[in-house]
Parts: sequence; structure tokens; C-alpha cells
Amino acid sequence: MQRVVISDSSCLIGLLNIGRLELLHKLYGEVLTTPEVINEVGVGLPSWLVVQEATKKDLVAQLRISIDLGEATAIALATEFPDAVVILDDRDARAAAMRLGLELTGTLGVLLAAKHAGSLIEIRSSMEALSRIGFRMSDEIKQKMLQMAGEE
Repeated sequence: MQRVVISDSSCLIGLLNIGRLELLHKLYGEVLTTPEVINEVGVGLPSWLVVQEATKKDLVAQLRISIDLGEATAIALATEFPDAVVILDDRDARAAAMRLGLELTGTLGVLLAAKHAGSLIEIRSSMEALSRIGFRMSDEIKQKMLQMAGEE
């Protein structure tokens, strides 16, 4: 059975802006997100990106204390599925997801998975493209990802 994968806006926006959004579909097939995330992305997205409302409104409200609405709804939606994976990049959002016991990855993790799956030859150019559009990543994280990809 395919795992449920839920994305926040940062991954969608980042991959869309560097022309690599299709990697999500190649890796995961259908990807879920919330209406609030779609509002943050602000453009039409492909049909394999399925929009679903998070039903745990109390959890969304609790999460909103420290993270934005899109992240809160993505995390809340992930709690509705056993064995879900949520794609988050924001440090506070990742910490909140971990406190709830969720499995997570980020945009760079998606690039790494795409390389391991054979959908990308290398991740360096995609990471550089993300940096050019303002996607923040520390030098330490860049080096770690390149090492994991066998590119350093």
C-alpha cells in the first residue's frame, strides 16, 4: 500500500519555481495538501495534488500558536493518516510534527529521494536553483545533502 504523503507550501513553491514539481508525482504518485496550502501557493496545480481539508480544527488552532496556517493544517491532516509522511521545511513546523510523532521530510529530502530513485542525475544544480530563488539552507545542510547524494 502506498504511503500518504502530505506537502506544505514551501516544497510546492520551491519545486514549482525551479521546474521540478513533477518529482513529487514521480516519487509518491498522489500527494495531499490542504486548501490553506493551496492559497499560499497561489497558482493552479496538477491533478495529482489532491486537496483535502484537515478535520482536527482544535489541533490546527493549537499549532497556530507557533507556526503558520498552511503548516498547521498540513500537520493536522498528517495526523489523520496512520503512517503518513509530511513534507515540511520550517524548523518550528518540523519540531511540532516530531512532537506529534509524525514522519517527515523536506524539500531537500525530496531531491535526495529523487536521486536515489533515479529521477534526478544529481541534486547540486537543483539545490543551487533553490538558493537562487531564496530557499534558505545552511552550508552545513548543503554539505550533508551533497554527501548523502554522493556528490561531495
